[in-house]
Amino acid sequence: MNLTLHVWRQKAGESDGRFVEYAANNISPDASFLEMLDIVNEHLIEKQEDPIQFEHDCREGICGSCGMMINGIAHGPLSGTATCQLHMRHFEDGDAIWVEPWRARSFPVIKDLIVDRSPLDKIIQAGGFITINTGSAPEANTIPIPKVIQENAMDAAECIECGACVAQCPNGAAQLFTAAKISHLGLLPQGQPERYQRVLKMVEVMEEHFGSCTMYGECEAVCPKEISVDFIARMNRDYIVARFKKGRLASH
Repeated sequence: MNLTLHVWRQKAGESDGRFVEYAANNISPDASFLEMLDIVNEHLIEKQEDPIQFEHDCREGICGSCGMMINGIAHGPLSGTATCQLHMRHFEDGDAIWVEPWRARSFPVIKDLIVDRSPLDKIIQAGGFITINTGSAPEANTIPIPKVIQENAMDAAECIECGACVAQCPNGAAQLFTAAKISHLGLLPQGQPERYQRVLKMVEVMEEHFGSCTMYGECEAVCPKEISVDFIARMNRDYIVARFKKGRLASH
């Protein structure tokens, strides 16, 4: 396959950026999108030019570091797929592909396609800990968990903190990410002691860094793990209960 790439190049966060055109020739349809960028970078290095900077780690759709906008869509055209899992066979020979970093005020560009996603880490840090005994793992059957609860918790736990939900949201909101992180602990017995304290703290940090959710649904559409917006409704319910509990305790 022969492709034309229009890649966002920006030397640093305070620098001006622009799209630069590159030819990606003789690309195997079985190559992943990141492998295609590797090939382009090899040619740039051979010409002693600065290679395209992008984040990656596991390349197995687990670490969440590989996010980028591809033709205006977070992670590209294939639903339920991280950028590293996207293969070039989903494009046509001769296509022009526009590649740019996450576009969100809360994710400033560091260089080229790399952005600072530390506000997501701050939400996680605000969640604190769970009360659980350390040492050897307890017998699994000592804490019976209904199958529906277990499945919902694991669905939420699939979130890989990639930030696609924020990048695609017209408001730059992080409700889907925060709701997933709140729910996978809030649904399980181990997360109950800090359940309402956790939601208050995490939502407070989220609102400090990100926009408000008006339920466009773009977050769910581009989530590589297809996490449902139903978790946002669950987070909102827990948040209302937590505010009520906090007010009641304060009045005493």
